[in-house]
Amino acid sequence: MQVHSTKPCLISHSEPNIRLPIFTDEPLKQGGWHGDQLARSFAKRGVEAVFISLQDCYLDLSQPFNTLDSAQNNIHLPSFEQLPKAAFVRGIAGGTLQQITMRLNILHALTLSNVTIYNAPRAIERTVDKAMTSFLLHKKGISTPQTWACESRHIAQRLALSHTKKLIIKPLFGSQGLGVRLLDSSHLPVPQAIFVDGVFYLQEYIDSGEKPHDYRVFVVNHKAIATMRRTGNTWLSNVAQGGTCESVDDNALAKLAESASLALNIDYCGVDIIRDIAGQLYVLEVNSIPAWRGLQGVTAVNIADALADDLLSKLQ
Repeated sequence: MQVHSTKPCLISHSEPNIRLPIFTDEPLKQGGWHGDQLARSFAKRGVEAVFISLQDCYLDLSQPFNTLDSAQNNIHLPSFEQLPKAAFVRGIAGGTLQQITMRLNILHALTLSNVTIYNAPRAIERTVDKAMTSFLLHKKGISTPQTWACESRHIAQRLALSHTKKLIIKPLFGSQGLGVRLLDSSHLPVPQAIFVDGVFYLQEYIDSGEKPHDYRVFVVNHKAIATMRRTGNTWLSNVAQGGTCESVDDNALAKLAESASLALNIDYCGVDIIRDIAGQLYVLEVNSIPAWRGLQGVTAVNIADALADDLLSKLQ
């Protein structure tokens, strides 16, 4: 895999007070480990990062819309009297459907006000929903495990009984392997309680060999910049579930991840890929707000620098 340059993209000193928000669901003083890494990278490039929660933003549509002053009159961001040029989405706190919709509305409103949102809200919406991610990848002919999504237990049961291989059930919205379960004979026929929030999202289980493993490829501007192999103690390989990491250099993984990012039209992402025992590659998921702490520990590429450079390059 080719490693791409991450030379600083410095902002002109004619604009010494450039500030941009990092939307986070972590502690606002530091923004967590990832926020700290991003703030340091932006600071090296003459940009001040301000941590904000989308929960603290609001719309005020009582005043006429004015593009120049809409941050003050229509879109209220803490610590910003005018619209920033860009914003980085590091985290969106969980909540009810209405709360999540409201937080995405803030991002959409900023986008419609010519603020560069990284990643764009449409890209976040496409990837946070695993069923839509699978659909878009499948539509583009990108290899993914066989997948089914429905609300009916009877349809899910028929699909499970007709499929000869093991199946996995996942929540549509989730990360770090939370809520992912392997269906075995004890789950057949499919009980009503096996669904996640009323939805059955079923995916073919891919056997990666005696020592279960998969890969995380980090893609920035449709270029793979770092890849790691994750090896699990169980059939789940996520770092958050105890998986161990090691850097790998595999051009086939890089090319497949780049194709996935293009299919979803996303600025940056973490692409999860698995290779079966026959050597076939499959894209499992595409993450639009990926963590990279584990990956940073095994790669020489400064991932936060690469993200800051890519975002700032879009402003030029």
